[in-house]
Amino acid sequence: FPFPYTPYRIQEQFMEALYGALEAGRVGIFESPTGTGKSLSLICGALSWLRDWEEKRRQEEERLLALGAGGQDGLTPQQARPGSADAAGQPDWVTAFVQKKEERDMVDRLKEEQIRRKKREDRLEKIRHNVQLKYAAKRKRCEEDEARRLLQLSKEALSQGAGEGAPDQLDHNEQELILAEYESDDEKKVVSGLEEDEDDLEEEHVTKIYYCSRTHSQLSQFVHEVQKSPFGKDTRLVSLGSRQNLCVNEEVRRLGALQLINDRCMEMQKNKHEKKSNEENEGKKRRVSRTTCPFYSFEQMQFLRDEVLVEVKDIEQLVSLGRETKACPYYGSRFAIPAAQLVVLPYQMLLHEPTRNAAGIKLKDQVVIIDEAHNLIDTITCIHSAEVSGSQLCCAHSQLSQYMERYRKHLKAKNLMYIKQILYLLEQFVAMLGGNVNQNPGCQAVSQTGTVLKSINDFLFQSQIDNINLFKVQRYCEKSLISRKLFGFVERYGGPASAVKTNKENQKLAGLQDFLLTLQQGSDKEGDPAVEAEHDQLRTASPLMQIEGFLSALTNANQDGRVILNRQGTVGQSSLKFLLLNPAVHFAKVVEECRAVIIAGGTMQPVADFREQLLCCAGVDPARIVEFSCGHVIPPENILPIILCSGPSNQQLEFTYQTRDLPQMMDETGRILCNLCNVIPGGVVCFFPSYEYEKQVYSHWEKTGLLARLAARKKIFQEPKKANQVEQVLVEYAKCIKRCSQTGGQMTGALLFSVVGGKMSEGINFSDDLGRCVIMVGMPYPNIRSPELQEKMTWLDKTMPRAAGQAPSRVLIENLCMKAVNQSIGRAIRHQKDFASILLLDHRYARPAIFNKLPQWIRERTQVKPAFGSAFAELRKVRTCCILIL
Repeated sequence: FPFPYTPYRIQEQFMEALYGALEAGRVGIFESPTGTGKSLSLICGALSWLRDWEEKRRQEEERLLALGAGGQDGLTPQQARPGSADAAGQPDWVTAFVQKKEERDMVDRLKEEQIRRKKREDRLEKIRHNVQLKYAAKRKRCEEDEARRLLQLSKEALSQGAGEGAPDQLDHNEQELILAEYESDDEKKVVSGLEEDEDDLEEEHVTKIYYCSRTHSQLSQFVHEVQKSPFGKDTRLVSLGSRQNLCVNEEVRRLGALQLINDRCMEMQKNKHEKKSNEENEGKKRRVSRTTCPFYSFEQMQFLRDEVLVEVKDIEQLVSLGRETKACPYYGSRFAIPAAQLVVLPYQMLLHEPTRNAAGIKLKDQVVIIDEAHNLIDTITCIHSAEVSGSQLCCAHSQLSQYMERYRKHLKAKNLMYIKQILYLLEQFVAMLGGNVNQNPGCQAVSQTGTVLKSINDFLFQSQIDNINLFKVQRYCEKSLISRKLFGFVERYGGPASAVKTNKENQKLAGLQDFLLTLQQGSDKEGDPAVEAEHDQLRTASPLMQIEGFLSALTNANQDGRVILNRQGTVGQSSLKFLLLNPAVHFAKVVEECRAVIIAGGTMQPVADFREQLLCCAGVDPARIVEFSCGHVIPPENILPIILCSGPSNQQLEFTYQTRDLPQMMDETGRILCNLCNVIPGGVVCFFPSYEYEKQVYSHWEKTGLLARLAARKKIFQEPKKANQVEQVLVEYAKCIKRCSQTGGQMTGALLFSVVGGKMSEGINFSDDLGRCVIMVGMPYPNIRSPELQEKMTWLDKTMPRAAGQAPSRVLIENLCMKAVNQSIGRAIRHQKDFASILLLDHRYARPAIFNKLPQWIRERTQVKPAFGSAFAELRKVRTCCILIL
């Protein structure tokens, strides 16, 4: 395998296993710990296979074309024996003729593909070697902009000289808020697209690899690894992202919320497609001025597409190129998909079918690699779940009612019909929460509080909406852009500063302003400012946008999800939530269509969840599933994992819900930490099962004076709840450790209290001195009182077989716990020369069912210590790093 340096043996094994899985068309679960060069192994293994596969295909094409050129035009009547027939009763000469025709068609198709491929390669080669071409399109674009600007100025000058026309009832801006005539329900197939040379878009989809990961930064990091690899120069790579990341139109970017950006972009496209017909009708009636996007130019996007394919670029470079060439990176990158060999994209774009289709992603016979996949099941569940509050439902109802009232005379019958259906749905949803849409949700008390779960069908029947076709309503919302129109309407009339035209209209719309004001006052209560800030953008948007997501979720099959009615103090605080129980239904199409699927991560244990809940439920043949897990590159002596069963005073360590709050258990935990902080240099990271428990222990140690003893050896830091403060805490933590290592003295470093599943348990590197000891207090089992989890457990027990005598629900709880543990303890070892000790403080970790769910490279080196003395002796002996899981 080509590699930028001499690979480790485990990297070679990883690449061999990956190559074999892709060649055999398998579904693979691959685990390679952080610090073992997983990204490079994926790149070099997968692209080596792709290169070899392309070469084999090229040779096969040449062979077939050579046969076609030999002029073998099928059997002559003499060669086919008269009267002979095949199994289907057809004479041999007919069968042979059909067969030969198929062969000839295939040869013709191959020739066409070859010509097209040659044309593309020549074009890219030309761009690669001719710098002048790169600027030609840009210069042409600038000239066109200038000509358009002058033409506009001329038109304005002419119109000022002309007499005043008949006044419109609505001004230009308000005209944009009117819903266009809706012709759907399969009455008319609307063909939209770019005007220029659409044939050029119908490019063949070459065999490619789709690589997806969780975050924008992880994708950028992967692209940089490709650039450094031996494949960096001659791989056609395209990075995909959301409009929020790729839009270069500042007017649209300023909208902030993703849904608003999406809707505005779609509207601008629609305006561009309608522009021609409007211009034709200009003589007949006064044309409405509609904004189009200056970056949505076919010619410029074609140029950007070719630039993307010529040289590997990450999203930042793609956006810079888009600004420079005045071309839309969002659509330009999509045009590059067919010819690309490697497509890099976020999870959501691949796992959500409507998004996948809209992006032009075709998975048939392609390869998909899903990296950082330890949370894949949760990710699929979240993408396809939706929640709306009573406040949002009432607010949307009020906005839509006012909109309908204001524009009733301007709307077509079909628009009115669908708006009335949506209003009825909102009314019934609020009624299910025990409220009335016509009253302020913040003032309506809920008589029966609590959480109720219902099947989709039961919810539809009980809310009396089973007679409404939700698929049609959903399609209407998508095509009519009603939420965008509603947002524009609220923007115009929702605030106290908005000006309306007549007194009559003022009276009509005063209700909306008052209602929105009372909603805001009713819902503004003291809360977490970080959470408030996150919801600020959503508040500015029309709540109908979120409600559309809930309507879409209700179209799932009855057995695959549940509707949760969460009735709190008031209707405004109550909510409806759709919970997806079977993520496999949305993953099935991916594994069915793809040639091979690789699910990879640094910590994939326990893999049973992926195999049973995701792959087997999606109909994957167990024989097609292959598992691979490699060790670590660090020497065995660089890691010391210990399961500690009791503390310094022989108190058994068992942090169950019943025992963990006992003063003696918290005291014993404190004594362990004090001992460790005396001998371990640098940073110690201590993970607690929850924020509440961390707060409780911290408060207890403050009272007993134990915190002061800890603070004498290590400066104490706490993980903040607010995401925007994490960076600051980590910087201070690192500075303190560095300062202590340079100055010496009694203070030997820092102690960081973190939370499992919190901001620091994933994606943060505690390498070298930052994590010489990581401590996990107790086993972080999920809250089994959660209605969502209880429903999931019930569903699993009904649908899954028992595993090794254990109920599937019990296995789920253990797996969720150990996944969280494995993610947290993997924070410390980040490269070959790093070292750390892992100490699991709970005797239950020694149980075989739990112990076997640790990652293999940790499990192989783990020691079980019944008493604290022997464990402490080992730690003093090593004096390296201690990852302590309590």
